[in-house]
Parts: sequence; C-alpha cells; structure tokens
Amino acid sequence: MPSMLNTRLLSAGVLVSVSALALSACAPKPPKQLPPEPGPPVTNTTPAPAPAMPSGPTPGSQADFLASVNGRDTIHFALDKYDIDSISADILRVQAGWLLKYPAKKATIEGHADERGTRDYNLALGERRANSAKAFLVSLGVDASRLTTVSYGKERPVDPASNEEAWAKNRRAVTVTID
Repeated sequence: MPSMLNTRLLSAGVLVSVSALALSACAPKPPKQLPPEPGPPVTNTTPAPAPAMPSGPTPGSQADFLASVNGRDTIHFALDKYDIDSISADILRVQAGWLLKYPAKKATIEGHADERGTRDYNLALGERRANSAKAFLVSLGVDASRLTTVSYGKERPVDPASNEEAWAKNRRAVTVTID
C-alpha cells in the first residue's frame, strides 16, 4: 500500500506542478518596451480664427449711403424748374430714411443746371434746386442744420454734350454725405 500512496502523492505533486506551470504561463507578461512618460500638458498653439470682417461699405459712409439709396443720390428737374416731382420725392424719401438712421451725419446738396442760360441765371437756378431738395428732406424730419447747399450752375455737367439728353442729365440736385 505504501507504494500506491507514494504513486498518488507523486501524481498529485506532478499535477500541482503542471497546474502551477500552466498558471504562470498565462500570467500577464510585462511589455518589452514601456510607453513613454507623459510630457507636460499640451497647450493649443493654433491661433484663434480672426473675427469675420464685415463685408460691404462702412456703415454711415458715403459708400453706405449710395448702397442704401441704390445709387439714387440724384434727382432731376424739368427745364427751368426746381419743384420736386413724384419720382424725386420717392428718391428723397429713401435718402431721408438713411439720414435719419445716422443723425450725426451731415450732407451737402449740390444744385446744377444745364449749359443753356447765363452763368448767373444757372447759379441761381442751381441754388433753388438744391434748396428745394433740402426743404423736402427737412419736411421728412431731417434736421436742417445737418444739410448745406451749394450751386454749381452749369460748371460741373455730368454729360458735356449739347443735346436734350445731356441737358436733362445735367439739371439735377445731388446729395453728398460728409464723412
């Protein structure tokens, strides 16, 4: 019987040894190379995007005025007239809207005449046209102290030709904002 006991003990010992060996084979092995140590915290060096630049003209500028009134800074008059017709009234209403939006802005209204007539007559007619446009803008609420007038008579034609089409273009009042 002792030999049978020895055989069992030996078998149990072998079994324990094999099991221990098998368990040690399954144990996690340390990596051959360790990952690098974490460095200092990384800061974002990418610059922040630049703020979006507004496109279009600067608000309150002459360019903004022209854009807001769709280029209609000019009204036209009939021969030897300085009264405001319905088309000119619509244009001046749009101009008044812009001027009321920017109460610190001032404007000059330039009066012009065509080439016919004497120099003195055309200067007086240009002045009446500029004052007529100014009075209409004032009637819409624009402070009169913000508006000045000047007459160029026939001295600054937009069309130098000598025909009815050119004369019609030159009989005008132009609103120019002062920056």
